[in-house]
Order: sequence, then structure tokens, then C-alpha cells
Amino acid sequence: MSDCNKTNFTNPSTFILLGIPGLEAAHIWISIPFCIMYAIAVMGNFTILFIVKMELSLHGPMYYFLCMLAITDLVLSTSTVPKTLSIFWFNSREIDFSACLTQMYFIHCFLVMESGIFVAMAFDRYVAICDPLRHSTILANPVVAKIGLAVVLRGVMLVLPYPFLARQWPYYRTYIIPHTYCEHIAVVKLACADTRVSSYYGLFMVFCVRGLDMIFIAVSYIQILRAIFSLPTKDARLKALGTCSSHLCAILAFYIPVIFSSLTHRFGHNVPLHFHVLIANVYLLVPPMLHPIIYGMRTKQIRGRLLWLFTHKGT
Repeated sequence: MSDCNKTNFTNPSTFILLGIPGLEAAHIWISIPFCIMYAIAVMGNFTILFIVKMELSLHGPMYYFLCMLAITDLVLSTSTVPKTLSIFWFNSREIDFSACLTQMYFIHCFLVMESGIFVAMAFDRYVAICDPLRHSTILANPVVAKIGLAVVLRGVMLVLPYPFLARQWPYYRTYIIPHTYCEHIAVVKLACADTRVSSYYGLFMVFCVRGLDMIFIAVSYIQILRAIFSLPTKDARLKALGTCSSHLCAILAFYIPVIFSSLTHRFGHNVPLHFHVLIANVYLLVPPMLHPIIYGMRTKQIRGRLLWLFTHKGT
């Protein structure tokens, strides 16, 4: 740190992304599942958007939130995977400093948005099961639009400090990022300055923002389960549980890798670097791939519309 105080440093023009350190020889092989998962994510989420747009019976709160989730997943995966594949296939490791900060912003902004969308979907399920007669009144289209706007603005505003703080730090040690994309902590670690503000703000985002979202979701589902188990018949209980199962699976697919990656990155000092990088890629690639599969298989209306499209095309 003393060397930093004696020398004037400026922001670099470019960073170098290493890919997955220690697994460079396997980059080509690793690119195959990455490419397949990205293709499934893109096709699956565009299919969800297309079906909801074309099917008037799906124009309701649950499916509007599902469309927001699909758009968020498309942005998340597209923000990272094309650059990652260019590293694996063409050894294209350079990324402009401003582009790096932009990528960082988009990744974390849309992660926060996705977390907020899950809270909105949990609220929708709570109203649908606990107060079904007032569902269309409580979650009218103007209310859904306001919730969607609040989710977007929250993500946009809360993540703004990430690139602004990263831009003000001086960099001198190395311009090499041992990662496949510009992850916040990976970039901040290169700075020649006291970056505790960035680290503390990152922890705030993990525990206070996503943590609160998880608490809201948990409270909603406690009330939902209480309402379900008070239903008089087994068939009614199973039907009500079925309407929530896809949402619960999607929540687990999103939150488990995100929390695990954040905690291992900050506290898992003995964990190999390539494991950190692989997990960080998993939580940006696997949920966008799984979400359309989960909702396509578990949601009767979407599954029925998909079957109708294939049958109609065949005839």
C-alpha cells in the first residue's frame, strides 16, 4: 500500500481476462456444455416470451412476471457467455476498461432485478392462494406495471455504486483478471487502494438486499403453506402445491448458486481459484437455462400451448 501512495496511477485502457485459471488446456472442452446451455437458455426464454405474447389467456400477473424473468435471464447470460466463448475459442482475452465496468454493472444489476422478480412472483402466488377472489383486483395490470417498474429501478439504483467506485480506484499491480468475465470482487482486488468500501457494499448487497428478498419469499411461502394445508381435501392441496412447485424450483435454481458463490468468494480462501470461477459461471448460466424448462414442464398452460404449436405445425 505504501508503494501506491508514492506513485500516481491511472485507469488501464484494457483488462485481460484469463478464462478459467489452471484449466486453460480444457477450455475447448468446457466451451461445449457452456455453448449448449446458452443455446437452450436463449431458445427457451424466447419461446416463453413468444407463447405468452401469442396466447391471450396467459396475459395475467404470473405470466407478466415470467416474461420479466425471461428477459432478465436473456440479458444475464448474453452479458457473459459470448465473451467467455470468445476466450475459449479464439483466445480473445482483452476487454476495454469501460466495457468491463459496463459488463459488471449489467451482471449485478440484472441479478438484483431477478431477485426482485422472484419476490413479486411469490407475492402473486400468495394472493392467488390466500385471497383468490381478490387476486384480479389486487394485482390489476397497473399494479403489476408499478411492481415491475419498482423492481427495475431498484436494480438500476442499487448497483450504480459498483462501477463508480471501481472507476475511481487506481490500478497498478496487474491488469489481468483471473476470470471469464468482469466480476465485481475480481476487478476490485486489482486496485491499488483501500477498497473496503466496495467490499462492504458488496456484502451489503448479498446479505441485506438478497437476504431480505429471501426473507420476504420465505414469509410468503409460510403463509401459502398454511393456507394450502388448511384446505379440506387432498386433491385441493395437491393442486395448490402444484401451482407453486415451478416457482419454488426456480427460486432454488437461482439462490443456491448465487449465495454459495458469494460466500466462497469472500470466505473460502482455501478453495481453488478455478472452482470459484466455475461456480461464478454456473450461477449466471444454469438458472437461465433451467427456468424455461421448469416453467415449460410444470405450468399447464405453457405446456399445453407448446404441444398445440408442435401439433399444429405437424398437421
